[in-house]
Amino acid sequence: MREPTPSSWRSLRGLLDLVMAVLCLWVAYHHTPAGALLRRTAAWMTGTRSTARPLLAYYEGQGAAAILSNALAPTTPPPRTLTRPEALAAGTHLALRALQAQERGPVLSLAAELSIPQATLLDEAQGPAATRKLLAALDPEFPEPEARLVALFAGRTPARYALSRRGPHPSLEELAAELPPGLSAASAAAAQALALATAYGLAWPLQRSGPVTSAFGMREHPTLGRRMLHAGVDISLPVGTPVYAAEAGVVRRASEDAVNGKVLILEHGNGVTTAYLHASELLAGVGDHVARGALIARSGNTGRSTGPHLHFQLELNGQPMDPMRFRPRTTALAGPR
Repeated sequence: MREPTPSSWRSLRGLLDLVMAVLCLWVAYHHTPAGALLRRTAAWMTGTRSTARPLLAYYEGQGAAAILSNALAPTTPPPRTLTRPEALAAGTHLALRALQAQERGPVLSLAAELSIPQATLLDEAQGPAATRKLLAALDPEFPEPEARLVALFAGRTPARYALSRRGPHPSLEELAAELPPGLSAASAAAAQALALATAYGLAWPLQRSGPVTSAFGMREHPTLGRRMLHAGVDISLPVGTPVYAAEAGVVRRASEDAVNGKVLILEHGNGVTTAYLHASELLAGVGDHVARGALIARSGNTGRSTGPHLHFQLELNGQPMDPMRFRPRTTALAGPR
């Protein structure tokens, strides 16, 4: 058998380099934000449907769910329980304030049409009511909140196009996939608004709440002795106190471990979950659909606990948020809305 010559080795290496280059280009085209942008641009120019995920999906890993931080949470809780339109307006206002100034164009254009000053729209006190007027103006043409938010943040023309491509009742992620390039910030803002609105609508999970013995935030851990994030609030309660679902949802976890004790996690949609830890008894199982105000557990002292209490935790797209910031000063107790 003849030994490969140096020139044949070079040819083989060249072929392998070519194959690897093609593979890298294929991966970049199908699995990176830049590739998604190219595919969506081509689809937009040719009038075909893009198979690319929305750009925000590459960064959050949860589809249309947008990454949130406590910087987006309200600085003060609402004075009372909000209606659904009020909750949507409040969440939308927070998402708008988080946008960069250059990304607010469609919102400010609509505000100008309605003679709403920009200063009023962005004001912490007056902004939610002004934002509600914007959403009400879009309601006749865009009755579903997902499309209405896309129309607000991306503009009415892109929203109409996206709706024409997807048909009735599309999800926010489906609408985002049909938007022209350069509007990923608008999609993210719409997702943020929906998540925040859902959080604003949550009820308190107790009919008779006890004192908060440990607030949300950094603290010295009571048993580990080191500074850690306390990702929820601890409410002192007698063992066996009824615990209710803060909103309708699906049970994603119902289990027990040495740290959390008996824990139940509910998924409420729009990237919002609530968790109920250290229970003495769980009254719902994984996959169960529970109604707002349904009895789901009884408080306890299980797991790593220093006394009987409920640890109540709120997460928006996997980001722990302080539930006290969304709890009305006039408490919304668990129950049908």
